[in-house]
Amino acid sequence: MIAQRFFKIISPVLLACVAFFSVQMNAANKSFYPGKQWPDDKGVHVNAHGGGMLYYQGKYYWFGEFKSETTSSALVGVTCYSSSDLYNWKNKGIAMKVSDDEKSDITKGCIIERPKVIYNKKTNKFVMWFHLEMKGQGYAAARVGVAVSNQVTGPYKFVRSFRSNPGIYAANMTDEQKNMSLDVKNYEKWWTPEWYKAVSDGLFTKRDLKEGQMSRDMTIFVDDNGKAYHIYSSEENLTLQIAELTDDYLGHSGKYIRIFPGGHNEAPSIFKKDGTYWMITSGCTGWDPNEARMFSAKNIWGPWEKHSNPCVGEDAKLTFHSQSTYIQKVEGKKDAYIFMADRWTPKHPIEASYIWLPILFENGKPVLKWYDQWNLNVFK
Repeated sequence: MIAQRFFKIISPVLLACVAFFSVQMNAANKSFYPGKQWPDDKGVHVNAHGGGMLYYQGKYYWFGEFKSETTSSALVGVTCYSSSDLYNWKNKGIAMKVSDDEKSDITKGCIIERPKVIYNKKTNKFVMWFHLEMKGQGYAAARVGVAVSNQVTGPYKFVRSFRSNPGIYAANMTDEQKNMSLDVKNYEKWWTPEWYKAVSDGLFTKRDLKEGQMSRDMTIFVDDNGKAYHIYSSEENLTLQIAELTDDYLGHSGKYIRIFPGGHNEAPSIFKKDGTYWMITSGCTGWDPNEARMFSAKNIWGPWEKHSNPCVGEDAKLTFHSQSTYIQKVEGKKDAYIFMADRWTPKHPIEASYIWLPILFENGKPVLKWYDQWNLNVFK
């Protein structure tokens, strides 16, 4: 009898607690919590790493790498999430699946990184670009992959993978550089003044001229006039290249430039404000974080100017223990941009968290400050 009376008293309390926590778990997010687990509509941590964003018909679509428990190889594909407010995300499933065909470039076990989706108003197609490495070849392939869909959430059909602009020299290489005789066999010792000079003159551009330029960490940028650009780490991750896309966004037009040869930049992210292009990148230290770099230009084709690290405060020299992946404009707010980055956990890739921070401006330059919690009201 005592036990029954105790149960009658305690059970309503338990039910109330369960109800309270259920409401809390299902409550809509109204803030960003950088570095924390980010549950989707099913309560599962968002799995869209190295991601990019597309705003289409009033919604944001977040595309990213589906990470597994113990490997960063692609065992599933590219995921897609949707949101109307940037805080709360609905899992829309796998936008592009890896293939079970061992002969496919995107066979299960390959490496798919930094997927970016853009919409082509002329063809009404959604086009996905991503960094691709062949299964079992490490990072030797250094290719870019392209897939296309009639629907924003997919499924995306893989079109092809390739190296960038084979047989074409960069538009900002001089005739003297094009005619130089440079052979990598003569520069086996890296980081010497002679080697730096050779890299600047196009040592690796020439090496890869026939096959095409290497393309690893990348992003896609669509300008105000609809022109789209592929920005990627090339030449053994030593030099950034910016390549114009064809009007259908399915390939390169043949025009590209090299910027900061030998600078060792990767993880490019870019946005445009008041006619100035701003690019934030990272150094090349594998999965370990490093100090962010920032560049600007009045024209996409340069010249590009280098600035100091945009991060300020504690852990600024480690980009708050993260690496840039994308910069998203907040629709409906003036001069509002979000810096998107990943805090990698290579031993357990699926647990990697996201560092989203507002881009603020001081003395006309972008600044990144740490917030444990913030919302879009920070943009005034």
